[in-house]
Amino acid sequence: MTEKVIEGHQPTQTGLNGLQTVLGRDTEGQNTLFGVQTPRIHTPLNDLPSRGGELVDLASDLGIDLMEWQKFALIHTHKVKPDGRWATPVNCIVVARQQGKSFLQLIRIMGGLFLWDEKLQIGSAHRLSTSLEQFRAMVEMIEGNDNLAKQVKKIRWQHGGEEIETMTGNRFIVRAGGSAARGVSRPSTIHLDELREMTDIESFASLRYTLMAAQNPMVMSYTNAGDSSSVVLNDFRNRALARIAGADDEIGYFEWSAPTDEISVENARHSNPSMGYLFHPDNVRSVLNDPADVVMTEVLCRWVVAISSAVDAASWGNCLDKTIDLDADKLTWLAIDLSPDRKHASLVGAQKLGEEKFVVKLLHTWSNELQLDDKAIANDLADYVRKYPTEYVLYSRKTSGAVAARLAPAGIPIFDMDGTYPQACDEMLSAINSGRLKHRGQSQLTEEMLSAVQLRRGDGGWVIGRRASQAVVCGAVATALVTHFATRPENDLDIMVG
Repeated sequence: MTEKVIEGHQPTQTGLNGLQTVLGRDTEGQNTLFGVQTPRIHTPLNDLPSRGGELVDLASDLGIDLMEWQKFALIHTHKVKPDGRWATPVNCIVVARQQGKSFLQLIRIMGGLFLWDEKLQIGSAHRLSTSLEQFRAMVEMIEGNDNLAKQVKKIRWQHGGEEIETMTGNRFIVRAGGSAARGVSRPSTIHLDELREMTDIESFASLRYTLMAAQNPMVMSYTNAGDSSSVVLNDFRNRALARIAGADDEIGYFEWSAPTDEISVENARHSNPSMGYLFHPDNVRSVLNDPADVVMTEVLCRWVVAISSAVDAASWGNCLDKTIDLDADKLTWLAIDLSPDRKHASLVGAQKLGEEKFVVKLLHTWSNELQLDDKAIANDLADYVRKYPTEYVLYSRKTSGAVAARLAPAGIPIFDMDGTYPQACDEMLSAINSGRLKHRGQSQLTEEMLSAVQLRRGDGGWVIGRRASQAVVCGAVATALVTHFATRPENDLDIMVG
């Protein structure tokens, strides 16, 4: 008999060694709150036979009694059509962190290796360390079971190239991020962990289309909620919602998420199906006072515009005042910004409200699927210059230089902000946090403000950036530009000493 070969050095053991223990039950106390076992949002179910039960039995053979939500996920992602092909060749399981979804991935990989004769599976995560931890846990589980261990021919430990090969030639390999598809041909199944972190559609496409020649391909993805940059996850979710509405799409989508934005343990039951089984509800209660955006995604599994955005949502909300507006007779500053792909643009105006406070308003937005017309934007902008007594139209040469070049010959005063942009960003954040900035609660401006992130520049400096190229933050950039002038002191001396 061929002996098992182990290539490379197995990393030091970690807390994942206790996987079987962690997946036990925490049922002490009769009044414990338990998580909801069925997903709040899911694609239509069917009565087709499922091979998921084989995975449930495999887990049982390993001494692990799956929770009902895990059984639900495995059963409904592995329904089989009469011709033997998967009914949903693309599947997405969305659930809060620390629920046991990683074990679902492990048991599915082992099913492909030992039950279903899948010749090649790929495991990919945005962070290589995540893939390696799961690989290590799976090796431990296999080596802890004599029957499975005897079926393994080779275990390869190589950073970013880990591999398990069975005696029958079935393989599972680890690949990281954008390099996942490199040198790979005809995998049977691709496993994508933390899909929310895949912000590059090209990386996903390179993986997805390696499956085209497979006999019965499947994509299994596992994640918690995302934000505006989670382009692949958001596409899956949109496809699922369309499927629920009646569209023809073979996607399986199962989302355990809180039904509302209320931050409470009761609400978290819907996004934490393992509550009361793997962990006590008090563990959830202890994190509910963490930053709200983080709690929304990590604990409630609710979508937010952006995580850790440059502008705090609560502070921005405190600046709301619907009673104020721009005055057609007051000195005004306008700012224009275009997105890097030239598909979106925003115009923001600002005026002082007394000595300290000022109001900002989103006046106009432009969008074009191909590319915006600089001349059309300049003509529209000129109308606002005629409406408001404008000291300057503020812009950046890097994004809006072509528009500004059309304004200057018409006698419209323009001001290049490239030299003071980092300062303007800092001034805007200070004005928001102090409540000196006021806005009218426009939904588009709010979305763009909360989509902005901080890009660090130099030693301590920062500017507004986009979490991904798909995120539109033109309104946030323009708001920073007008803030620089709206916070300009009336006199040269702003602070007097003595």
